[in-house]
Amino acid sequence: MRILVTGASGFVGGAFLRRHAGDPALSLFGTGRRATDLPNYARHDLAAGPPRLPFAPDVVIHCAARSSPWGSRAEYEAQNVLATRNVIEFCRRNGHPRLVYLSSSSVFYREAHQYGLREDSPIGPRFVNTYAETKYAGELLLRDYPGETVVVRPRAVFGAGDTVLFPRILEAARKRALPRFVGQDRPVIGDLIQIDTLADYLLRVATMPRPAPAYNLTNAQPVDLQRMLREVLQALDLPLPTRRVRIGTALAAASATEWAWRLLRLRGEPPLTRFGVGVFAYSKTFDPALMLRDLGPPSVSLDEGIAGFVAWQKAQWAR
Repeated sequence: MRILVTGASGFVGGAFLRRHAGDPALSLFGTGRRATDLPNYARHDLAAGPPRLPFAPDVVIHCAARSSPWGSRAEYEAQNVLATRNVIEFCRRNGHPRLVYLSSSSVFYREAHQYGLREDSPIGPRFVNTYAETKYAGELLLRDYPGETVVVRPRAVFGAGDTVLFPRILEAARKRALPRFVGQDRPVIGDLIQIDTLADYLLRVATMPRPAPAYNLTNAQPVDLQRMLREVLQALDLPLPTRRVRIGTALAAASATEWAWRLLRLRGEPPLTRFGVGVFAYSKTFDPALMLRDLGPPSVSLDEGIAGFVAWQKAQWAR
């Protein structure tokens, strides 16, 4: 089977290609915006147009996106919506391969606790941020594609090579700027998915005979997020948060910080965002029934995944 992976210079796309590079049943090719050491790779910005490749895929796994929780609307529109439109056009020109679209679980999010989210849970019309809004806009584009499509919505991807989830948290902890959120009447529970588990699920979705139209992907093991974070920080010998901040106070401060960043057109990502606070303010869990029925259990357990991430992070710091 010939599989094209977009966003191969990023976390998920690169991890997929590296994990399955030795599979003799697969012929893999990747595209991305940045240079990499991956074989069978072409550098291309999908926002500039459909790629021209020496590769006719049976399946396209579209991982390319702007995944940062902060950016301009123009950046999100170009990298999440226009890029997806150009991937669809590539597929139209190349025999209508199965198109697997890596969306995001954040399309479901509200600033509230949400439990047992399913693939058919309501989405929109309001979204927690522009990232979620434009990822769902990409989902809607697939409706006009005449080939087979599958939408996958992973929740909180972590592991070796992580560039989004843990790096921001660990950097704040190193600076002793990570607060301990208080004021909830119950522990904040959340699902995550380890990167190798996600890569294996993507392969199953790409190769199975008749996938469902959409899958929410997790490790099927919700955890107390603050307790898990403390365990990771202790394992990495990082200071634990001691400054107690109420969730309402943190959300108000995040709103003010975002407003100032936009008004003053400051560069980079603000140190505090409502989305970042919301990770520890609101429980988000998913019903894994469809995923487990069609794709099987996670290939890497959460405990194994966390231990592997800690070992990788220590090795990175030791370089």
